[in-house]
Amino acid sequence: MVDTARLPAPPVDRWMLPGELARAADPDHRPSGGSARRTPRDWGVDLVMFLVAVLVGASEHTLVMLPDMFGLPTWLRIVDPLLGAVACLALWWRRRFPVATGILAAVAASMSNTATGAVFLLLFSLALHRGWKYAVPISFGMVLLGLPYMATYFPPVFGPPAPWIIVILLGTALVVTAGLGVRARRQLVLALRLRADAERREHARQLEESRHAERQRIAREMHDVLAHRISLLSVHAGALEYRTAMAESGTAPPPTAAEVHSAVSVVRSNANQALEELREVLHLLRHEDATADVEREEIRAAPQPTTDRLPALVDEARRSGQQVHADLADHLTALRPQLQRTVYRMVQEGLTNARKHAPGAAVDVLVRGEPGGEVVVEVGNPVPVGVTTSEIPGAGSGLTGLAERVALHGGELTREITDGRFRLRASLPWPQ
Repeated sequence: MVDTARLPAPPVDRWMLPGELARAADPDHRPSGGSARRTPRDWGVDLVMFLVAVLVGASEHTLVMLPDMFGLPTWLRIVDPLLGAVACLALWWRRRFPVATGILAAVAASMSNTATGAVFLLLFSLALHRGWKYAVPISFGMVLLGLPYMATYFPPVFGPPAPWIIVILLGTALVVTAGLGVRARRQLVLALRLRADAERREHARQLEESRHAERQRIAREMHDVLAHRISLLSVHAGALEYRTAMAESGTAPPPTAAEVHSAVSVVRSNANQALEELREVLHLLRHEDATADVEREEIRAAPQPTTDRLPALVDEARRSGQQVHADLADHLTALRPQLQRTVYRMVQEGLTNARKHAPGAAVDVLVRGEPGGEVVVEVGNPVPVGVTTSEIPGAGSGLTGLAERVALHGGELTREITDGRFRLRASLPWPQ
């Protein structure tokens, strides 16, 4: 499974992109606000547009204004090239002020022939940068403003102005539509970019959550395993310490060599098992760069306890000195392994808690279940009188981990003290 969130982004030729797309392609260098900085491509496009507008304006001035084709008044012949020059220069600010330059284009078009090329380019830019809400009204206003000019000066040369009005309307509509089309394409690219960024962040978040959940599960396994082993170590070491202290005070005979050997053997065996199980868990935790799927495969590869090991767990508790009365169902091996492991861990945690908080008390363990019904696990023991703390330290997260395990299977975990007895009970649905 490839972590796409960590793959390097492919190189982008930003100089070939419009400023908006170049900014989106490099989000770490976005300006705080305003229009995007021009790229070399933008400078080239602006220069070409300016030269085209100047060329069209010069042609109009040479072919229309110098021969005075329309018989214009002197003031209009002076204003015409001035408006054309202003419209051509406005092309350099069309990105930063598209609405203002669009309005300028509409005014210039109403009385200037030399501004024709610049006017259409400014309308294209207005549609590109501000959309139809601005481009359509301003374009329609431009045609309305130009009607008096065409009605006054066109008939002597071209006849009725209606055909020319239609041509100008179609030309304006074509230019605005082209600008809107380019705008839609850029918006699509930006939307896809934003969606890709959002999906990459969501993937990274889900991957991190998955890793966190897997590590929590490993932590629960560590607690369930080590708390049980270490509590056994503490019980046997405490018993040996007690016998030794009694022998030193002269109130009891010293422990025999066989008793010492037996206690030390149990301590050594449980210590070795605890270290081995701890090594397996730490092996998983060290793989910080592994994906959640790999971690799951490693966890599955490790040996996991099932309900057929419950009798051995109870015998181990009895050998440690606990009084355990167990009523264990013998047909729970039909359950799926994850549910069997939860049942095993609950009995293990119940015995560990009883060993820590009620040393010497009798423990009742009940595990039963029926196909199509539910699996019930109960561990109960008397609450010791006058004992408020345990000599065996604990992490305090065992029951929390159990509640999470039971909840994952759709079950319910309860703990209560009634009639001087503590009872830990879980009911889990039997999978169909």
